[in-house]
Amino acid sequence: MRPLFYFLVFSLLIACSSKPKPETVYQSKTLQILKLQSGLYQHISYIQIPNYGPFPCNGVILLDQGEALVFDSPVDDYVAQELIQWIESQELHIKGIVVNHFHEDCLGGLQVFHQHKILSYAHQKTIELAAADGMPLPQNSFVDSLIISVGQYHSINSFAGAGHTQDNIVSYFPEHKTLFGGCLIKSLGAQKGNLADADTLQWARSVEHIKSKFPEVETVIPGHGPAGSSELLDYTIKLFTAPKT
Repeated sequence: MRPLFYFLVFSLLIACSSKPKPETVYQSKTLQILKLQSGLYQHISYIQIPNYGPFPCNGVILLDQGEALVFDSPVDDYVAQELIQWIESQELHIKGIVVNHFHEDCLGGLQVFHQHKILSYAHQKTIELAAADGMPLPQNSFVDSLIISVGQYHSINSFAGAGHTQDNIVSYFPEHKTLFGGCLIKSLGAQKGNLADADTLQWARSVEHIKSKFPEVETVIPGHGPAGSSELLDYTIKLFTAPKT
């Protein structure tokens, strides 16, 4: 009986110490919204990749005290409108949207946010690259970092260096100890992916800078694929660290 007793106690301790699984609060064919923690949600839309099919793209919603802040637009106008409608159905005012980088999976539906008079924010380089690429343009720029608050919560939006693109930022939520890394951060087991605009030599160094800047991070949300712990940072660093010769 004693081994069984210890096994049950050990199993109970694991269950109590493990984080609760994200709760799906909205689901359609084009959009999924997960509750990660109180005041912090993840939105998932899908981009069509030739010879692959629908590929999930992550974003975040920070909300508190009747306000919401969105991080990355869904990939097109239709799903952007769907996301806005869901947020407003929760009796929330959307005070802004923060764009991670200039690719379609971050600002494809940005124009819809502008039509709703929602302010947008991005790194200065994101606006320059989006203009050159004929993409919708974020309205407000920053260079190093920008802090935007929603009620009692804060988002620290920082440029840590080039990687997936020359302009990719990360958004850290200190009260939740959660980092939205966007496409700069890879999910566990992911490959290097789209490198068309990448700086593969700088990539690992940029993620190392993030680790040192936000050492208390517990949850990391990549641009694509499942969220995880800070081991996603280590995985990304290893993936883009050249082997020693």
